[in-house]
Amino acid sequence: METIGTWWMWAGFAVFVLVAIAIDLLVMEKQGAHKVTTKEALTWSIIWFSLAFVFVALLWWYLNSSQGREVANEVSMQFITGYLVEKSLSVDNIFVFLMIFTYFAIPAEFQKRALIIGIIGAIVLRAILILVGAWLLAQFHWILYVFGAFLVLTGAKMWFAAGKEPDIESNPALKFLRKHMKITTEFDGEKMTKMINGVKHFTPIFVVLILIGVTDIIFAVDSIPAIFAITSDPFIVLTANIFAILGLRALYFLLADLADRFHLLAYGLALVLVFIGAKMLLLDVYKIPIGIALGVTAGIIAISMFASLWSTRKAPGA
Repeated sequence: METIGTWWMWAGFAVFVLVAIAIDLLVMEKQGAHKVTTKEALTWSIIWFSLAFVFVALLWWYLNSSQGREVANEVSMQFITGYLVEKSLSVDNIFVFLMIFTYFAIPAEFQKRALIIGIIGAIVLRAILILVGAWLLAQFHWILYVFGAFLVLTGAKMWFAAGKEPDIESNPALKFLRKHMKITTEFDGEKMTKMINGVKHFTPIFVVLILIGVTDIIFAVDSIPAIFAITSDPFIVLTANIFAILGLRALYFLLADLADRFHLLAYGLALVLVFIGAKMLLLDVYKIPIGIALGVTAGIIAISMFASLWSTRKAPGA
């Protein structure tokens, strides 16, 4: 696998992720169960967004001095495009998470812990999938076409499914849990189990964690091929993906109350997946410049968000 990442870059990024998670967990324990305010969510969103661009600035500086301006510009653009794609697709995750929390009536003060645990699981899962995907691409070039076709079909499916809420009740994972475990609708703080008449039952918090994990697996199958269409460098793919995930919790609390106002975003994300899939399918015919890919992706997302806000500008509370 060809990569610009040296061993110390991989190790340094791993340490950064571990420290970031540790800080998140320490802050969570210190604050205890509480409802995350918009101000707090906005502050953390800005922090994670800023850290991503500090990272790419340092990466550009290192590559510019070691491999030249052209390589530095190309790799930095790949990271920014990949980060933007992953960040945008994570918004779709957020809306599904919101539906899950609402369905199980999870109190706002208990949602933070569930999201942090889910994010830790997502980081481990995606790291494994990205490394496996990079190895497969290095061994079998034709998999690019499989990924491309899959993204086009996924984009088309997302377009026609936009506006329709997922049927959580018929979710196979939920059916399995209800069939094989004793589940209660009662809460015991943030605990995942509760003793009822001497019998251990699993609380809605546990069920939500499982469903969030399953949801992220489904979304990872879409998002990881999407970023491989931008670059095959596993270091860039991994770092862009992880930075997008680290800011997912803060973004959730920032957008949770605005979900109805971004009802057209799903259509924009569908177009992004189709565009990226087409870019991958045309790779051996015409390589779309990374700058154009970034512009098209950012343009589609910006237009869909603006159109959403414009169409709901007269809605109550807008």
